[in-house]
Amino acid sequence: MKTVVITGSSKGFGFAMLKEFRKRDFNCIISDIREDELKSAEENLKKINGRGEVLSLYIDVTDGNTVKALIEKVVSKFGKIDIWINNAGVNQPDNYIWDIDDNTINRLIDINLKGDIICSKIICKYMKKWGSGAIYFTEGFGYDGNARSKLTLYGSSKRGVNFFIDSLAKEFEDTNTNILAGHIIPGIMITNFIHKFLGSGKSIEIPEKTKLVYNVLGDYPETIAEYLVPKIIDNKKQNAHFVWLSNFRAARKAIKGFVFGKHPDYFKDK
Repeated sequence: MKTVVITGSSKGFGFAMLKEFRKRDFNCIISDIREDELKSAEENLKKINGRGEVLSLYIDVTDGNTVKALIEKVVSKFGKIDIWINNAGVNQPDNYIWDIDDNTINRLIDINLKGDIICSKIICKYMKKWGSGAIYFTEGFGYDGNARSKLTLYGSSKRGVNFFIDSLAKEFEDTNTNILAGHIIPGIMITNFIHKFLGSGKSIEIPEKTKLVYNVLGDYPETIAEYLVPKIIDNKKQNAHFVWLSNFRAARKAIKGFVFGKHPDYFKDK
């Protein structure tokens, strides 16, 4: 029975992915810095039928010691980790870069970019010993070089992650290491992530034009995870890209939403 660890998975897209892994009989490890949410997430995940076990463990992706502690706990119980998904991330405040304080800049880069690097470095050493494994990354706006005002900080962190994945995959190839690295590209998701920054309770005011884009092109994480997780499980390709909002899907949604005005309203109860 295989084991998957997803960081930042007490809710949102990480939790949605774990539900799909659970259905496919994986041992599922919920890992998050929000300790108060871990137990309820574990109880909810166990409600889904699956032959694998469910664990919830604390992790701070910016602190290598907590990453190692989590891995050791999982390995002591299950022997190894087959899939590791770097999913933990935070949004930025709806401000221009010159209006963002240094602490916010440091915290976002520490989580979104350095956290992925730290976790990958550590799990790599274990997977090299095991002789196999896969490390995937949830990507966000800016990963492909697109730029947008008031997403300068967030987009820069995700652009950096994209480069790191490509380079990590290259290092695995150059050293004939039997570990895969790959990109999970969910597109626009409707979660609390878009309303809050730095994972806090501080709200982001979303402009009406942006809400329209979310309504037309967005989807709930459960819909996206149901489509992507089977592809992640079956993958044998180095540096694979698992894409939900493809050009074709985006064009179809745009015609239906922008041209004909047929789209859900994800913000009506907000």
